[in-house]
Amino acid sequence: MVETELRKLISQVETRKSEEQVVEVKAAHEGCPEKLYDTVSAFANQNSGGTLLFGLDERREFARVGVYDAQDLQKKVMEYCEQMTPVVRPVFTVTEEDGLVFVSAEIPPVDIAERPCFKTAKGRLQGSYVRVGDADKRMTEYEVYSYEAFRKKYRDDVRPVEGLSVTALDRNRLEQYLLRRKLERPNLAALPVEQLYELTGVTRNGRLTLAALLLFGTYPQAYFPQLSILATAVPAPEMGMLDAKGNRFTDSKRIEGPLPEMLDGALAFVRSNTRVATRLDPTTGARIDVPQYPMDAVREAVLNALMHRDYSFHTEGMPIQLILYSDRLAVRNPGGLYGRLTVDELGYAQPDTRNPVLVTAMESLGQTENRYSGIPRIRRAMAELALPEPVFVDSRGEFSVTLYHSKATMEESGKPAPAPDERELLEFCRTPRSRAEIVAYLAIPSAQYALRRYLDPLIAAGAIRLTLPDKPRSPKQRYETAL
Repeated sequence: MVETELRKLISQVETRKSEEQVVEVKAAHEGCPEKLYDTVSAFANQNSGGTLLFGLDERREFARVGVYDAQDLQKKVMEYCEQMTPVVRPVFTVTEEDGLVFVSAEIPPVDIAERPCFKTAKGRLQGSYVRVGDADKRMTEYEVYSYEAFRKKYRDDVRPVEGLSVTALDRNRLEQYLLRRKLERPNLAALPVEQLYELTGVTRNGRLTLAALLLFGTYPQAYFPQLSILATAVPAPEMGMLDAKGNRFTDSKRIEGPLPEMLDGALAFVRSNTRVATRLDPTTGARIDVPQYPMDAVREAVLNALMHRDYSFHTEGMPIQLILYSDRLAVRNPGGLYGRLTVDELGYAQPDTRNPVLVTAMESLGQTENRYSGIPRIRRAMAELALPEPVFVDSRGEFSVTLYHSKATMEESGKPAPAPDERELLEFCRTPRSRAEIVAYLAIPSAQYALRRYLDPLIAAGAIRLTLPDKPRSPKQRYETAL
């Protein structure tokens, strides 16, 4: 950054009186702070990198104190960065205001193929950190493994299942699959069956693979009980809340079987626990059924979870979760996005594939096109019913897809409410409003989604300001138009 950007960052931190996901504040007026390794590691391990800002004192409400010696501070920070694996190369900026000197050290992201970045002396497991809000948290063993799995190209979908052989598979399903593969690749037809098993991922070095068991096993959950879908219908917007009759769940089911059967079972569960409204086409008068959620979108969300979840031994005790809340449907699968793909690139960039054998087999079985069209189809299906955009959330340990339904689609008029207009929301907030008032005005069932989707971007752009900027979480907080 240049000096003007550094000054702007200083003012921003002073106003908000808080650190952020990408900003860590250190006083440094009495010497170089100790224990910078954690933050350097955390920033280097996130795609956005991060900035160490020296010269503000968090313990004194982020007051300006300056740094003791800009040149020596840069030297010592560089020494910290050189004790990391891989070595980190920060970019420094120095500025002066009112006789005080401030320094920033921008920590660039390490390439994902080299992550995790860790303090060399502590080792990969003890010295790797991840940024969570304004805190640095030590990576879990699984988070460290997830980077290693990508770097070393582990193929957990074809890891051997000890103690089992091809006799554990449903012979008819297996033969139908092999027949499809022979039709797709005629040169496979003349091969001995043992070699065919190896080439199609049914076996590896003569041992049955996990992918084969999940696809063709009579009952895969006899060996891996948690490689299933835990489906739950909750009569409230949050887990643990009760309905008027005191019910915590209105339906709950563990969906088991091979992957194609689990997919069908999940769709059946959603159909039996959601409503379908009937409306008349205003032009033709024809009856039109409008589902609470488009089943195309639900199918793609569940299918992606089954194909792209992490199947390593770290997560084999974690089922996929399908939760129907009163205002939304959530599908959560163990394992975050794989490789270099980010949430912003979903549906637009070709992803790395975590389970290539499993994905290829599902394509051959006609369950998926394997053309990276799943995410675009979810977005398109939601838009066709004028429903809110799907929400995708990624962490190293979990990936989730959330679909929100609009109450307007349950009305017979068939005229879903239009998305709130930004200008109208700004006009509404010319009188200071509470969060509850804004949610009520937006008329979106999910308060969390409404605020994240419509209010937060306006705050970030400076169009709406907080009446209590130094107390962002105060119950007395109000939001007003700044323009």
